[in-house]
Amino acid sequence: MTSDTAGGLSRARVTPRLPARDLDRARRFYAGKLGLEPVDERPGGLLYRCGGTDFVVFRSTGASPGTFTQMAFEVDDLDSVVADLRRRGVVFEDVDAPGFRTREGVAEIEGNYPSKGARGERAAWFRDSEGNLMGIGQPTR
Repeated sequence: MTSDTAGGLSRARVTPRLPARDLDRARRFYAGKLGLEPVDERPGGLLYRCGGTDFVVFRSTGASPGTFTQMAFEVDDLDSVVADLRRRGVVFEDVDAPGFRTREGVAEIEGNYPSKGARGERAAWFRDSEGNLMGIGQPTR
């Protein structure tokens, strides 16, 4: 890859794509549990926008997602977002990974992404209706 190609990609917008076996079920989850409505749609796909970033939920017959975070939201107040999502019925995952472990659904991660000017991050994870692992993080300063 040439530096011109790499430079072009470094300025490109990134749009995550999340698979859904049942697009109607996914739409209900994103509306009812996360309070998100699509800004556009096409046959087989829903386009959402959060904080100026787009993501797509698309109909897929592929394999179920893995155990890694597929999309994450950065928030200013993790505790209030987690409390709101719990009230809406979102269930948070217990995570035990090298360097951190969740306690009551929230992990304290030291040294996570210091380039953001943070000393660490508080984070929580949940699955959407299709099994995609979603993260929520708040940088700690």
